[in-house]
Amino acid sequence: MLTALLAALLSVLLTPTPASAASLQEVTGFGSNPGALKMYRYVPDGLPAGRPVVVALHGCTQNAAGYATGTGWTTLADRWGFSVVLPQQQSGNNSSQCFNWFQDADIRRGQGEAASVAQMVDRQLADVSGNASRVYVTGLSAGGGMTAVMMAAYPEKFAAGGVVAGLPYGCAQAAGSPFVCMYVGATQTPAQWGDRVRAARPGYTGPWPALTVLHGTADYTVKPVNMTDLVEQWTDVQGADRTADVSDTVAGHPHQIFRGPDGKAVVETYSIDGMGHGQPVDPGSGTEQCGTAGAYFLDVGLCAAHRLGKAWQLG
Repeated sequence: MLTALLAALLSVLLTPTPASAASLQEVTGFGSNPGALKMYRYVPDGLPAGRPVVVALHGCTQNAAGYATGTGWTTLADRWGFSVVLPQQQSGNNSSQCFNWFQDADIRRGQGEAASVAQMVDRQLADVSGNASRVYVTGLSAGGGMTAVMMAAYPEKFAAGGVVAGLPYGCAQAAGSPFVCMYVGATQTPAQWGDRVRAARPGYTGPWPALTVLHGTADYTVKPVNMTDLVEQWTDVQGADRTADVSDTVAGHPHQIFRGPDGKAVVETYSIDGMGHGQPVDPGSGTEQCGTAGAYFLDVGLCAAHRLGKAWQLG
């Protein structure tokens, strides 16, 4: 019942973005696929071996093709030379095609949707001779929640992650409800948040993926407190304090960087002034522009995919 109720609620969050899937390839037989997901990918023509891989997870009611073009990830893949893996949810798993970031069976290592996405990564690396040390994961909303899942359950597979309007790992369990998590947040200390990540990969000593978060200040679907909770969770995991080492603005939006004990940036945030629930884009042909404005792809003069790509040194 919870799944059906949440699906009904989230069905209003995001609408499909029309896009041609002609440039995408569906991959079948990529593993046991316990989460019953579909795998799509985008590989630029002539991509050499040893290039990075980006995993991009769509939001509710969206699909792989719409998310690929709406975010600008395929444009950047052509520009900078990397491949993109685009998992796609099926309505049989969730009627609104939300990734099940709130379901115990889908957020554990070796189980459900998390295991399916991990199998996609392995298949992609094998097929394109990708760089296993340069795999990144990102997603919007429910896809952002699943991004945190992948960083926690499979930290050895990802160098970094980007959560857009998403939620910390284990938030639904900590709050007792995905609705409380989305609208109020969970009452956890930073250490409790960190413990949830550490419990997802017992015995793992690192390195943990770096995290970038982008969230709108006017997001009433997934409240901005979830960005605060993500910062608390991942600074704790990384052994960093919660005092920003850099506080400035990017494209007019507040931006912070938190550094770990070795001085490397481990958590980065963009608080997008006045933006509601969606993915920041900046349509145009400029070197820092990407994405296509539309429902839940919001033109705020900053392209999330570009900022993530620069943080990950993709181009």
